Amino acid sequence: MKFLWTPSSHFNLANLFTFVNITAGLMATYFITQNNFTLAISLAWIGGAFDIFDGKIARKYNLSNEFGVQLDSFADFLSFVLVPVFLIFQASYAPNLSGFWLIIAAVVSIYYVISGLRRLIHFNLHTDAGAVDKYFTGVPTPLGAILLWLVYLLNAYSILPATAVILFMLAIGWSLNSTIKVRHP
Repeated sequence: MKFLWTPSSHFNLANLFTFVNITAGLMATYFITQNNFTLAISLAWIGGAFDIFDGKIARKYNLSNEFGVQLDSFADFLSFVLVPVFLIFQASYAPNLSGFWLIIAAVVSIYYVISGLRRLIHFNLHTDAGAVDKYFTGVPTPLGAILLWLVYLLNAYSILPATAVILFMLAIGWSLNSTIKVRHP
């Protein structure tokens, strides 16, 4: 069990938490395809909890390494970029939009995915393993996902029409790579 506490191990405790995040994201994606949005959202939130703890464990037990940084970004891309975009597309856009508006929704969804991926790559290139800045520049992908979940809920409860969801997704996608300062928790 020494590998759990070895920083160079790909299966150290922090990375195992990240693997649970990835597993939850993959399962959420599956349940979105089955239109089981409640279970998908629950799994996404479980992934989010493991994302919080993987970093805390890595810092507390000095388990940070480059592999873990890359793995965490992959997990963030899956759980906080792809899953919420798939959810909104399947639950909000597909049932409510067609023709021109569905094409616009698809383009904005792709924009959001590319924005999230760009943000994560930029973050990896400009962050040292184990380093924590006081502020993020741009909205971090987990916060972007939370904002998208709120937009989804507003649509699910008929407060926001699907066309307005497109605008919010566009704005949140833009904020991921903006110069907005967000305090690190």
